[in-house]
Amino acid sequence: MTQQDYRHPIAPPPELVQQWYDQAKQDPCGPINWVAVRAAQWGADKELEACCDWLHWQNLATHRDLIPSLRAGRRPKVPSLKERALEAMHRNWNPHNNDDFATIARALEQLND
Repeated sequence: MTQQDYRHPIAPPPELVQQWYDQAKQDPCGPINWVAVRAAQWGADKELEACCDWLHWQNLATHRDLIPSLRAGRRPKVPSLKERALEAMHRNWNPHNNDDFATIARALEQLND
């Protein structure tokens, strides 16, 4: 990369790349992989925020939930263990064992996320 590349708004600053590299030294896949993933996430987050700002300043975000919905849709939350367990239970539902599944579902629903 040239010095010019570092000044591009979508490129992470060299100090941040160095910080990622220092944090990544313990990664079993190696620091290159860790830094690449962080850089891709950072760039995607910058691009999403730039799109949200553009929509706002072009007065295209006329519905108050448009930008929050865009962010939520493009950065969905990772399902909790409880949500994943419920999904797995429903995928493996057995009509001959409905009572057990109902008991498991009730127990999972009572757990905090």
